[in-house]
Amino acid sequence: MKSYQKLTTAVLQPAACRVEEEGAAQMSAGRRKLAPWCVGSGLLVAAVLLSATTVWVLRQVSGGWPRPTLPPKCLLVPESHRFDCYPERHVVVTQELCESRGCCFIESLLPAGGKRGVPWCFYPPDFPSYTLDSLNQTALGMVGLLVRREKTYYPRDIEMLRLDVEFETDTRLHIKLTDAANPRYEVPLEVPRAMKRAENPIYTLDFSRDPFGVLLRRRATGTVLLNTTVAPLIFADQFLQIATSLPSRFLYGLGEHRGTLLHSLDWSTLTLWARDVSPTESFNLYGAHPFYLLMEEGGDAHGVFLLNSNAMEVALQPAPGLTWRTIGGVLDFYIFLGPDPNMVIQQYQQVIGFPAMPPLWALGFHLCRWGYGSSNETWQTVRAMRNYQIPQDAQWNDIDYMDGYRDFTFNPQKFASLPSLVEDLHKHGQYYVIILDPGISSTNPRGSYWPFDEGLKRGLFLNTTQGQPLIGQVWPGFTAFADFSNPDTHQWWLENLQHFHAHVPFDGLWIDMNEPSNFMDGSEDGCPPGELDSPPYTPAVLGDSLSAKTVCASAKQKASVHYNLHNLYGLMEAKATASALIQIRGKRPFVISRSTFPSQGRYSGHWLGDNRSQWKDMYYSIPGLLSFSLFGIPLVGADICGFSGSTSEELCTRWMQLGAFYPFARNHNTQNEKAQDPTVFSPAARTAMKNALLTRYSLLPFLYTLFHHAHLQGDTVARPLFFEFPWDVATLGLDRQFLWGRSLLVTPVLEPGVESVTGYVPRGVWYDFYTGSSVNSSGEMLKMSAPLEHLNLHVREGAILPTQKPGTTSEVTRGNPLRLIVALSSNATAWGDLFWDDGESLDTFERGNYSYLVFNVTQNIFTSTVLHASTEATEVTIGTLSIFGVREPPSKVLLNGQEKPFSYLDNQVLTVSDLGLSLSQGFSLRWL
Repeated sequence: MKSYQKLTTAVLQPAACRVEEEGAAQMSAGRRKLAPWCVGSGLLVAAVLLSATTVWVLRQVSGGWPRPTLPPKCLLVPESHRFDCYPERHVVVTQELCESRGCCFIESLLPAGGKRGVPWCFYPPDFPSYTLDSLNQTALGMVGLLVRREKTYYPRDIEMLRLDVEFETDTRLHIKLTDAANPRYEVPLEVPRAMKRAENPIYTLDFSRDPFGVLLRRRATGTVLLNTTVAPLIFADQFLQIATSLPSRFLYGLGEHRGTLLHSLDWSTLTLWARDVSPTESFNLYGAHPFYLLMEEGGDAHGVFLLNSNAMEVALQPAPGLTWRTIGGVLDFYIFLGPDPNMVIQQYQQVIGFPAMPPLWALGFHLCRWGYGSSNETWQTVRAMRNYQIPQDAQWNDIDYMDGYRDFTFNPQKFASLPSLVEDLHKHGQYYVIILDPGISSTNPRGSYWPFDEGLKRGLFLNTTQGQPLIGQVWPGFTAFADFSNPDTHQWWLENLQHFHAHVPFDGLWIDMNEPSNFMDGSEDGCPPGELDSPPYTPAVLGDSLSAKTVCASAKQKASVHYNLHNLYGLMEAKATASALIQIRGKRPFVISRSTFPSQGRYSGHWLGDNRSQWKDMYYSIPGLLSFSLFGIPLVGADICGFSGSTSEELCTRWMQLGAFYPFARNHNTQNEKAQDPTVFSPAARTAMKNALLTRYSLLPFLYTLFHHAHLQGDTVARPLFFEFPWDVATLGLDRQFLWGRSLLVTPVLEPGVESVTGYVPRGVWYDFYTGSSVNSSGEMLKMSAPLEHLNLHVREGAILPTQKPGTTSEVTRGNPLRLIVALSSNATAWGDLFWDDGESLDTFERGNYSYLVFNVTQNIFTSTVLHASTEATEVTIGTLSIFGVREPPSKVLLNGQEKPFSYLDNQVLTVSDLGLSLSQGFSLRWL
């Protein structure tokens, strides 16, 4: 009888412990390390037997089991370790249904509110799984054969699986399970190929033979990161399931969902299937990111990525444990060993690709609404912003600019002056962004709408199973959907954009509705019968159908069926769009997409969708943007002040303060609601909003440098506090504050009617960004003054932030003098850097057209070292140096040996102004 590790009894020796004798010839040397696991398994057995005995006695006293014939093996399984054998929704699971699957059935209390709790139907310890039949060494790792001798309860079991293990780097492991006999769909994502086996991996890998299981440990601590023997492996044609224990409850990622940053493991299920729906807790949202980050005890971290694009769900339970269920493709796992969370995210992006470097103007303030009504009304808003000298880099239009909501058109009456508006924006150093949808209007008279006619002629749309264009309904009415998995579609998309750009020279593109969204379920004719649209198992998707508010899963695309490609639709459109923008403008592309998938950061940013003008929506934006930092999409933000509903002046003021620190900052509003751009509010609120934006613009050199590090090596921009303080357990659940990089702490007000905010300040010295006054924290919650006009910002000791005198656009700002803010550590040292280029050209770093400076303070000497120089740096000067935390008043300050005037305040801030130094030349400044 097979036995799962957590459930073995004193009588049954775990099969994995026997592998050494039974299969030594086939196993790697690493197999012989299993003996300690057998000891741990024995301890767990004792604990399980004790808990099971206790439960049994209590049940007897309280009236006994409802069904006295339960097999003892079922009673051994603690509730938290019951892995669901009947995850189907909307089925009343009876004992008969459960036992027909060969599983254990024990009723337990249902949680309140209709939530799922302890599964009544769960796997027994001896449920049939795969056996590891052979295992052989390869140049990069191992290859094995898995055999299943008993069928499961889903159709078309795959009886023989191929196991490929590659020790790709010392911190990255690749484990892949595929059909040993037949090819299956795999995600067409370019991933790096290892050329040699890792020499000193920081992990050890062992296998259980019967039942097959993976045991992955961190070498330094012995922590078990994965143990897949906790439940059976199932690999049928349309149902693939693998479960693992987790080493802690601190789990993040698995997007796109609305919720806290730290996931609850209390029997929650996260579904990954791109869906157009206003962000709502527990719903599957716009994108799919099958990646999680887990913090281990002691501050180590690891990540797991399942490279699979099919509909899937991830079930979490308090064991702690996790179950992956997907309905197609293969099980292709990458595990990243960190060991710290920043390194995990870097290692993840080494596989999926680093994000693109955005143009500088992308980091300015963007303004949009649905319902401007005309180009003149749009223009009036731009002029009002200029009149009040409120910073703005980009003006956007939603679908109301279009003629009949058709892509690549503009309304000849209401938006007749659109070309002139764009020309005016460009004259003022500003930019223009338009929305585009992938649904192409299909009902125009033949010959009157080139995008549809030409797409039809070239065969570039999604087709039905009958080979005809699938027709759904979106904003223009009946529509066909562009097939971006077809390279020919990219060329057609480019040609359409070129035609439109000749009339309206837009600068960036906003790609919406690309889940793809459909106002019908499937198509105008519904969806055909069959196992693509009605699979044997449907994950817990909103609407209970794969075609709910999207196209049929059976729709044919060039690369595969939509069943496989649905979650890739937004990624493929973003790739086509970024490529087109590069060819049209010859500069860095700016694309914001609603639907996303791993590697999207290479082509676009993301906004968090159609939120509401409510305080809770403002809060939820923080875990949202931090999650996308984990997913390698740093250019992210939410609609500031909320999209739907009407905002209040207080909410919008607080949200503009928070939104000024979204990496992507856009205020956006729906139609038929009152305007919410900064110009429409009272002078006090307008001033507070303007000041928040001026603060953002002053920090553009710092923010731009953070994006350079994201592009170069996968650093995060907006960062959870636990990334910098992983050993501080108090930071692990924090999602009402965040950092920019490692050194700027943002503590926004997220509730109405308050004049103060309580935030966590990690151990160390922190300085008020505005005044330089210091706070020495032991790692504690601190109450901070927060009147309506104030956003709390703190600079971490040891940092140097490059800032600039802010202007009303990024173009004006970049010509102004720099101010370097030095935050001395308790031992009077500091470090910072600055990346500088022309802000828009392609591949400036790769081509060497940039400047890079490093700033350092030690022993009362500030040095600026130019490590790489370009012509742009000669046009910029360093005007001011502000040094926070200078404990003694200096007697004099020397710049390159020459005495300079200075000021020194009681709060220990030393300021040296009128430096007039070229950015392209190094210098030193000393205070005595």
